Amino acid sequence: MNWTEWLIFFLIIQVIHGLGTWKLYVKAGRQAWEAFIPLYNAVILMKIITRPWWWVILIFLPIVNLIMIPAVWVETARGFGKDTKLDALICILTLGFYLYYLNYIEDVSFVENRRLKPKTSAGEWITSILFAIVAATIVHTYFFQPFVIPSSSLEKSLLVGDFLVVSKIHYGARAPMTTVGTPMVHDTIPVAGIKSYLYNDNYEKRNTAWQNKLQLPYFRFPGFQSIKNNDYVVFGQPADTLRNMDIFTPDRNYYKPIDKKTNLVKRCVAIPGDTLEIREGYVYINGKKNELPDRAQLQFSYDVKLKNPLASQADVNRILKVLERADIDDPFYQISNGTYRISAASDKAIAAFKNHPEVASVKKNIQEKGVYGDVFPRDPYYSWNVDFFGPLYIPKAGTTTELTPQNLPLYDRLIQEYEGHNVYVRGNEVVLDGKVVNSYTFEKDYYWMMGDNRHNSVDARAWGYVPFDHVIGKPVFIWMSIDGINNGLKNWSFRWDRIFTTVNGEGERVSYLIPFLVVVFGLTFFNRWRKKKKLKSEGK
Repeated sequence: MNWTEWLIFFLIIQVIHGLGTWKLYVKAGRQAWEAFIPLYNAVILMKIITRPWWWVILIFLPIVNLIMIPAVWVETARGFGKDTKLDALICILTLGFYLYYLNYIEDVSFVENRRLKPKTSAGEWITSILFAIVAATIVHTYFFQPFVIPSSSLEKSLLVGDFLVVSKIHYGARAPMTTVGTPMVHDTIPVAGIKSYLYNDNYEKRNTAWQNKLQLPYFRFPGFQSIKNNDYVVFGQPADTLRNMDIFTPDRNYYKPIDKKTNLVKRCVAIPGDTLEIREGYVYINGKKNELPDRAQLQFSYDVKLKNPLASQADVNRILKVLERADIDDPFYQISNGTYRISAASDKAIAAFKNHPEVASVKKNIQEKGVYGDVFPRDPYYSWNVDFFGPLYIPKAGTTTELTPQNLPLYDRLIQEYEGHNVYVRGNEVVLDGKVVNSYTFEKDYYWMMGDNRHNSVDARAWGYVPFDHVIGKPVFIWMSIDGINNGLKNWSFRWDRIFTTVNGEGERVSYLIPFLVVVFGLTFFNRWRKKKKLKSEGK
């Protein structure tokens, strides 16, 4: 739905609300017309049910309003003497239309100065839980979100099993677009294994307006920082084809809303307006080799040849243990007699290993330049691979590029899927929205996201540009880190040196866990002491 459709929907809801409550407004000492004025009617209703004005804001926050609107229905009924559990249940099951019954049929009276506190301890617990969910949902949606590193694409920089705090305020919080869903659950409800949101699973309709029903248009609050080269960024995978985040079942025809795509974290190596090129696995931006931050370590695949090709497995293990001491995960497997492939190792680790007396040679496993490697844009005209790629311009909103049948594969998906136009080649011409064109002006900013583990990362080299509307936030803090997170609970071990450390920064990581615990315990004992002192001063 676009903004116009949502405005019409909103006005219809206001009419429905007014027709169903105007008599209740009058019985509460207000004017009938006040029930029909958008927003104002909500402020007046909060006064009638003696709830704070800021509840109005919560009513209009997507996802949060799925809790708040039923709460307002129940509170309105309670404000007119209908405060039993049955009344509350009927309110919710009838989607608020129980108020029509109270408005037109039952002779109810307004309860002034009613008791707001629930009558039972169970009621207090339910109220507390609901508002805890509301508060957590607001924080999760608009401020900070937890995220766990699922794969090794940033290994040595961010590790599998790092639990991150992702700031949404740095780049500006993106308002939810999917309006009907489970609070704080991204894609699939745990245990139940069902989708957490209302969605369309019909391929035939995936390109029709039906799939966008109850979807809000894209909106982002202003941020205080823009994405810079080499920033870590959490974003929704553009080419997301996973029906279930826990089970890898790709299907390119499967539709997912932008805000429900699988979350990934990568390094943004190129920003809008940059020209990117990859040479021997190293990134060059605008012709200059990209310099990574202090804590980053690029990793590549290497082939190790031993001097004794008939070395026993025990000898091989002993030799390659050097790599394990250099903190390399799953360091090798045999590809021929005496030759082993290291799946991922940093330049630093290899430098400490290649002079080993029993090692004949160490060779970086780099693909040849000009050999087609089935990477973006997956067109044989572009003989690119993961190690030799580009040059490629990263589109910036407002800039114009020449559009030809040869370079259309670079921008085809961008133009159609991200910017909503129809484009195709007809003979030697490019047709855009029914007109022959020779140029195109980009409407959005795009970014190029890559992993530091260059030979073990599914990133922009596979699926291309990331539009800014897919960006979720910036990881800023590691609050927990567990080695062996994917190997079962009994194999877990805590990486104490990473817990409560910042994601960014220079030099060795410094854990703030002890200072944090000192502050927490200090505040706890201080509050207890203060309460005791207060009770003593009151003579209790």
